[in-house]
Amino acid sequence: MGDSLMDGVTSIMLLPDDCLCFIFNFLDCRTDRESFGLTCHRWLNIQNLNRRSLQFPCSFGIVGPSSLSQSCTDINSFHLYRILARFQHLEYLSLSGCVEILDSALSYLKPYGSKLQTLCLDCCFKISDYGISLVGDGCPFLTTISLYRCSITDTGLEALANACLALRHVNLAYCSCISDSGLRALSQGCRELQAVKISNCRGVSGVGLRGCSSTLVYIDAECCNLEPVGIMSIVSGGGLKFLNIAGLSCSNFRNGLEAIGNGFAARLKILNLRMCRSVTDASIVAIAKGCPQLQEWNLALCHEVRVLGWASIGSNCHNLKKLHVNRCRNLCHQGLQAVRDGCKELSVLYMSRNSRISDTALELFKLYRCNVEIKAEEVMSIGPNWDSIDYDEST
Repeated sequence: MGDSLMDGVTSIMLLPDDCLCFIFNFLDCRTDRESFGLTCHRWLNIQNLNRRSLQFPCSFGIVGPSSLSQSCTDINSFHLYRILARFQHLEYLSLSGCVEILDSALSYLKPYGSKLQTLCLDCCFKISDYGISLVGDGCPFLTTISLYRCSITDTGLEALANACLALRHVNLAYCSCISDSGLRALSQGCRELQAVKISNCRGVSGVGLRGCSSTLVYIDAECCNLEPVGIMSIVSGGGLKFLNIAGLSCSNFRNGLEAIGNGFAARLKILNLRMCRSVTDASIVAIAKGCPQLQEWNLALCHEVRVLGWASIGSNCHNLKKLHVNRCRNLCHQGLQAVRDGCKELSVLYMSRNSRISDTALELFKLYRCNVEIKAEEVMSIGPNWDSIDYDEST
């Protein structure tokens, strides 16, 4: 029996590389994959060549356990060189949280990063515009990049846009040094762009997105210093399905959001206006009429929306499934009745206790719309993940 077992082991060891690759890719357990590489040098090489993703233990948004014991904060240029030289077919690489990584380390992407499609550099505080230019040189087929809280400027964005024309998903949240100039380079250079996060980019007014591609379906611009003309630019591509502009409170936006309902955002499905305290009925009416496909609308803390606005939502939002009205000071029993009598597809109403809505009005809502779940919780973030968005012309 011992001889038979040894013969079986020998047969497996002598399998051609393509068979071993098939076996490796069939393994869905991380432990099994690691054990595969410990068998012999040849099998380790098969493992190295077939690894497609790599991230470190403290990578934000980590999707699975990392196989690397090296602490993120200790990763330097030498470590990155050794990693890229070993795993030469990576398609996904996350260096998020590697705060000691310098620009020079990214030079190793040129010989080893040509197959990368996704690169995450969140909180890599020492990466500058020069490092981003090295990314452009080394990763021409990049489709997703996350630069959350990176110290880059418009210069870096322009270099990226000129080199990575296939970019689809870009996270620039909290990149405080970028402006509309860099956004313009990105939106005009990368015509397959699908999702952009620019939340808390205070130097952005929105005009940099004027003339953006119709493939752009997701924009997160929460807490930006947007202007009315910037809103018009944001929706100018005509393909937008998700828009987050929560946190607008400037007085010049009392009616400035009417541009959303001017026809260019007719495909919009999710709209977050949370804490847009000065938005008025005029804007609500325009959006309700001009965005017939809306399925979720967050109006929490929109204090200036009154009966006319709620009535328009009830009359026009026939596909609305979720409505957030937490802490809306001017939502009264008449407004609630308008939503009750309209919005036939509504399934969830997020509404906290409101002194202007009587117990009778609330009970009548529950009686007439027993299929609608009323939730007191206040949801801060709505919509899909920015990096999982896919452009679909048919929807």
